[in-house]
Amino acid sequence: MLLAPYACILRYARINQVETTDCPTGGQLYRTYCLSLRLLLPGMELMASSSSSSSRASSSSSSTRASSSSSSVTSSSSSSSASSTATGTVTSEVQTWKSVVIGAGGFIPGIVFNPTQKGLCYLRTDIGGLYRLNTADDSWIPLTDHVGDANWHDWGIDAVATDPVQPNNVYVAVGMYTNSWDPNNGSILKSTDQGSTWTKYNLPFKVGGNMPGRGMGERLAIDPSNNSILYFGARSGNGLWKSTDAGVSWAKVTNFPDVGTYIPDPSDPYGYNTDIVGLTWVTFDPSLKTSSGTSRIFVGVASLGAANIYQTTNGGSSWTALPIFNNTLIPHKGILSPSEGALYVTFANGAGPYDGSAGRVGKYNITAGTWKDITPPQAITDNYYGFGGLAVDLQKSGTIMVAALNEWWPDANIFRSVDGGTTWSPLWEWNGYPTINRYFGLDNSLAPYLGGPLSNQDVSLKLVGWMIETLSIDPFDSNHWLYGTGATVSGGRDLLKWDSSHNVTIKAYAAGLEETAVLGLISPTAGTAHLLSVVADIGGFLHTSLSTPTKAFATPTYGTTSGIDYAGNKPSQVVRVGNVPSDTNPQVALSNDYGATWSIDYAAPVPSSNAGYAGGTIAYSANGDTLLWSSSGKGVQISKYQASFTAVAAIPSGAAIASDKVNGTALYAASGANFYSSADTGTTWKTTAVSGLTTATWVAVNPFKAGELWVSGDGGIFHSTDYGTTFAALSSCTRGWNIALGAPKTTGGTPALYAAATVKGVTGLFRTDDQVNWIQIHDATHGFGATSSLVLAADPRIYKRVYVGTNGRGIFYNSNAA
Repeated sequence: MLLAPYACILRYARINQVETTDCPTGGQLYRTYCLSLRLLLPGMELMASSSSSSSRASSSSSSTRASSSSSSVTSSSSSSSASSTATGTVTSEVQTWKSVVIGAGGFIPGIVFNPTQKGLCYLRTDIGGLYRLNTADDSWIPLTDHVGDANWHDWGIDAVATDPVQPNNVYVAVGMYTNSWDPNNGSILKSTDQGSTWTKYNLPFKVGGNMPGRGMGERLAIDPSNNSILYFGARSGNGLWKSTDAGVSWAKVTNFPDVGTYIPDPSDPYGYNTDIVGLTWVTFDPSLKTSSGTSRIFVGVASLGAANIYQTTNGGSSWTALPIFNNTLIPHKGILSPSEGALYVTFANGAGPYDGSAGRVGKYNITAGTWKDITPPQAITDNYYGFGGLAVDLQKSGTIMVAALNEWWPDANIFRSVDGGTTWSPLWEWNGYPTINRYFGLDNSLAPYLGGPLSNQDVSLKLVGWMIETLSIDPFDSNHWLYGTGATVSGGRDLLKWDSSHNVTIKAYAAGLEETAVLGLISPTAGTAHLLSVVADIGGFLHTSLSTPTKAFATPTYGTTSGIDYAGNKPSQVVRVGNVPSDTNPQVALSNDYGATWSIDYAAPVPSSNAGYAGGTIAYSANGDTLLWSSSGKGVQISKYQASFTAVAAIPSGAAIASDKVNGTALYAASGANFYSSADTGTTWKTTAVSGLTTATWVAVNPFKAGELWVSGDGGIFHSTDYGTTFAALSSCTRGWNIALGAPKTTGGTPALYAAATVKGVTGLFRTDDQVNWIQIHDATHGFGATSSLVLAADPRIYKRVYVGTNGRGIFYNSNAA
């Protein structure tokens, strides 16, 4: 199990390889950087062309819960003229989309209960959109599945606010990145029906739902005394903003004195950590108000060495700094306890969610204007983590809970006080190292990849979690609590037992919540499972059931797993490749039983001592005797009969690769405008220039017929029936990304082709049964996010069945397939 899984940056690892650095060893953490953004540019360009200030979008209001030595290399060259067939038609076909159930799988930065309507709760993710709690069964209802290619960054939720006056109203601040990775400004989305439909109001600056500090908050808040007033704390030095017309228009609060100065890492060459984190949270105190709204408002700011919490007592006419609590720490959360007249604040010395090695908990007496350090003594003794998650029980005065933000070993801890922070009790504690006392039971049945059941003294698994930036107690039920981790949402419904027997049950409440960033999918021609997946952060899965979660691939375990393939003539043989550069195990694993069990392929060098041998994609020859591995670190490598991997000089680094699924000696690759083919299992390679293609993206093959293949790229999709000697361009398609071939419409016919593509000017998900006419299968309620990031696998055994891997919303499949 990973020590510090991450849900970070860009996991588009098909052509532009994702490189992972600083992998966890002991207390280290993950950081992910995408080396190129070419895959995103088409979607970005579409977004940039949109200038409307307001638009309507609908989302599904029903839950999609599970009912989801070096070889001799030579090269020859020829050219192929791609001819286009007659222009085809584009129609649409209604699909019933469901989620393949994994159970969460990503960072949960925010959980917010409505204070006036019982059971109303929202959960925001960093790259997978917004959810609402289904109180009937504690599952989650996705509210932003309408997001598609043109508005892909709306899955980045930097803040959520639920209206205390009109509970049907909910607002979210959306946008993925504030650096160059996302060229578009952010927006405020407003719903007046609890997320069933949305109206968008554009902001004049960027919003960073997947940027550092995304677990702070909430940055967006509604005035409980006048719900037409909202405040938003912006990033990037943009300061504090206010709306007086329920989010329709926004103006900068020019007299607010601080925009924040904290930058996580000014020297970061990728630009991800070089932006100002900005304002961190806004909290209203309705005990001081006028007829026009709340007079006292608190605002947290990400700054070190200076004041970083401000208040107004006159509705924003003027602002003053609170006394400095600790000038080495940043305020992560600020929550009011009305009955105590106190503001509780958690602090850390970094922005989170990965960093932070020190922290404190402060209690501000509003009347006296003084601070009290109420940090749990155990945390002071430990002295190696900050604090993030903070909850106040509105039914029990003085009852609060705080979460260690980055206590990487042996586990995160949560502390509870029932006397306003005078005394604390932990969720676990040492009883003379190495003996550990855990005051909880565990139920991870909805996210079994997390591990368990609880073993008495085992400290190898992180049972509580990691990256806990959000922690909430239901304002109507003191037994009900939820918190977010780097992989799921957990909590329970017996919280008051903490105060009596000091033993609670922690459950992963992952039903309906799917947040994996999918990096590879296969659907073999045989075997019990129709689908195998590899994903960022939590490895990969053999999906023997699409509606029931299962444990992740193991022995070996790779956190992020970036590629997977099967041998066409021997489909029980499967290969996967990990992307953990600091690992002391080789990153290639083999299975002989359809992916049920695995063994390490020691032909691959150990990446920790051989830099570059991690990540990328991998292809298995049809007879299961040869592996072709393409990575950004080592280019294209080949291994025959489990001999050492050697470089394939004929193929450029980062090339798309594939194996023929019938001919055991045929291997393929594509890069730039060229297609590469080998008829002798990679000993020699032939180069063919594909007319109309400039930048190849993907290679897919007919699973039933030798020599038939397709190449996608910036010029569309190109079809060959002669091992890539000649190509014909598919009609109407002007851009292709991931493509997959599945069961044909008629037995023995041309396989159905599924494509993430632009067809007749529309970018999205399509199927063609005849290579001429297209059927659009995305729709207004299922946009699948950025088209360029989609990963597809078509089922060779079920006509019309396609599996769609997204960058943040897990895997979808159409359950109404024939």
